[in-house]
Amino acid sequence: MQEVLQYLKKHGQCLDSEIAAGMGIPLKQVRRNISALAALGEISTCSVTRFNGNDRYEGTQCRPASFIPPKSPGRKPGAPVKAVA
Repeated sequence: MQEVLQYLKKHGQCLDSEIAAGMGIPLKQVRRNISALAALGEISTCSVTRFNGNDRYEGTQCRPASFIPPKSPGRKPGAPVKAVA
């Protein structure tokens, strides 16, 4: 269960099928882990329907709850420029 949470923290918002493929575990096991993590309040989930031509896919999209990734290094847009004396 914690492996799925760590995967989401590393990769961000993902579909359940993407997690299963990325971790190499069965989709049924991923869905059980997602349900348990959602019940604990560790992740946020929503159901998603996607279409690829005539193929319909229904899955669960999830992301870590209250997780804010660290700021990236370097200058930020709109930051004041320091004057060089």
